[in-house]
Amino acid sequence: MIIDTHCHLHDPAFADVRETLRQALTHDVWGVVAVGCDPETNERTLAAAAVVPKAVWPALGFHPDWTRLTDADLERVERQLRDHHSRIVALGEVGLPWYSLEGAPDPTALMTSGRRRLDRLLTLAARYDLAVALHAPHGAAVGALEALRRHGIERAVFHWHKAPADVTRAIVDAGYFVSVTPEVVYRDRDREMVAAVPLDALLVESDAPWKYRGEFEGLPSGPWFAGRVGEEIAKIKQLPVEDVMFRLSTNTCRLFDLVWR
Repeated sequence: MIIDTHCHLHDPAFADVRETLRQALTHDVWGVVAVGCDPETNERTLAAAAVVPKAVWPALGFHPDWTRLTDADLERVERQLRDHHSRIVALGEVGLPWYSLEGAPDPTALMTSGRRRLDRLLTLAARYDLAVALHAPHGAAVGALEALRRHGIERAVFHWHKAPADVTRAIVDAGYFVSVTPEVVYRDRDREMVAAVPLDALLVESDAPWKYRGEFEGLPSGPWFAGRVGEEIAKIKQLPVEDVMFRLSTNTCRLFDLVWR
C-alpha cells in the first residue's frame, strides 16, 4: 500500500471523493495528500479532506506559475494558513515561477515577485512547522533550495522534480525529498534520477488530473497511478515491491508527520 503525495482533489474530475478513494484503493493507494493552488482550490481541498479525513490530508498553496494570482490572493491564502494550520499537513503547492517566465514581458520582475511571495509563505510554514510541497522545476530548484535553507525549513519535497544531477544531490544532502510521477515509466530522465537518489529520499505522486503518455495514454488520471509509480521504482532499484512500497509510505509519513491509522 502507498500514499499519493501530490494530487489535486479540488479538480472537478474528483467531485466524488469517496469514489476516487475507492478506485485508488483497488490500486493499493490508501491515502492522498491533496494540494491547493489558490484561495478557491484551497477551500475545495479542505472540503475534500473533510469527506474522508482518515485518507485525505490537505495542504494549502499558492501556485507560482498561475500568473493571474495577485497579492490580494496571496493575503487570502496567508489568512487561510493562519486559520487552518492545525488542520493541514503542508504548505503546498508553492514555489517559484518557471514555465510562465517564457514569453513574460519582464521575466526578471516576475521572478523577483515570485521570490518575495515564496518568502512570505515560507515564513508562515516555519512559524507553524509545516512541511512544504514545492513547485520549482528545472532552473527554479536552486532558488527554492536557498529559500528553504534561509527560512530554516526542515521538511520539504520538490514535487515532480526536474533539475540537474548536482542540484538533486544538494537537495537530498540537505535532507529534503524529491517526488516521482508516472513519467518514470517511460522517461529516461526520471528513471536516471530514481537510480541515483537513495530510496529514503523518494516519494511518489500522481499530480492528477494531469494526463500522461505511454501506457497511461487515454486513461483517466487519478491517485491510482501512484501505485504504478511505486512498482516502477522497485524495478529500477531491483528491490521487492512490498519493501519499496513500505519505505515510500514511511517516507511520506515522516515528511508530512502522518500517523498510521
